[in-house]
Amino acid sequence: MDTKAIEQHVLGILEAIGEDPNREGLRETPQRVAKMLAEVLEGTAYSNHEIAQMFSKTFTAENHADSDDAVVMKDITVFSYCEHHLALMYDMKVNVAYIPRGKVLGLSKIARICDMAAKRLQLQERLGNDIAEIISEAAGTPDVGVVISGCHSCMTARGIKNASSKTVTTTYRGAFRGNAELKSLLKFDN
Repeated sequence: MDTKAIEQHVLGILEAIGEDPNREGLRETPQRVAKMLAEVLEGTAYSNHEIAQMFSKTFTAENHADSDDAVVMKDITVFSYCEHHLALMYDMKVNVAYIPRGKVLGLSKIARICDMAAKRLQLQERLGNDIAEIISEAAGTPDVGVVISGCHSCMTARGIKNASSKTVTTTYRGAFRGNAELKSLLKFDN
C-alpha cells in the first residue's frame, strides 16, 4: 500500500472540500488517514488462498471424518468498507458453520479469517463467499455455511438515510445447500 500517495490524495481532498489542511486539527490528518487505511484494509494484501494458509492451524478430529456434525461459531464481529462509496459497513455479525472432514480449525482461526477477509474494499455478498472459500480450504471441507448481518452507512447515513436497515446475506456450500437443518444452525439468535 502506497501510504505517501494516500497522504497526497487526502491532502487534495481536504483542499477540494474547502478546508485549510494547515489548520491545527487537520495538519496530520493525511498521515493519520494513510495509517488507518493500511490497518483497516490489511486484507487487500492477501489472496483468499494466502489467508487460508495463514490461519490453517487444525487439529485431528477422527470421530468427525464421516459425520455430519457441524462446528458453529456465531456473532463474530467484523467491519468493512463498501467498495462503491468507501462507506463503513458496521454492526456486522458473522455466523460460520462447517462440517469437519477429519480435522477441525482452531476456533480463533475462524474469527481471524472473518476479520482478515473483511479488511478489504468489499461487498457483503462477496465477503460471505470469501469467508466460505477460506474456511473450506483451511479446514479441508466442502461443507461450509456463512450468514452475515450488517448495517451499511451508504444506506443509513447518506442517500435514503434509512437508519434502521440491515442487510443479511447467506452463503451455503456443500451439504449446507439443500439441508434446512444445517442452515438453521446459522440463524441469528436475536
